[in-house]
Amino acid sequence: MAGKLSFSLVAPEREVFSGLVDQVDAPGVEGDFGVLPAHAPFMTALREGAVTVIDGAKRRVFEVKGGFADVNAQGLTILAEEATEISA
Repeated sequence: MAGKLSFSLVAPEREVFSGLVDQVDAPGVEGDFGVLPAHAPFMTALREGAVTVIDGAKRRVFEVKGGFADVNAQGLTILAEEATEISA
């Protein structure tokens, strides 16, 4: 896979995750979606569910409760109402 995706997961109290990854899967209100490097820009609301961060063979899973996802030329930012890591 060419390049990495810049990803940031932010909750009101702190930045929960920030880094370069291969893929992020998230729970959109209109269905789950995945974001890879150089993804087309879009913005969507999130429903409660798991955000899975994939980097090579490593996976980290975060539980989010609402919020928004913004994909742009700089990468993916998720602004979550609540976010907690449930597995590393």
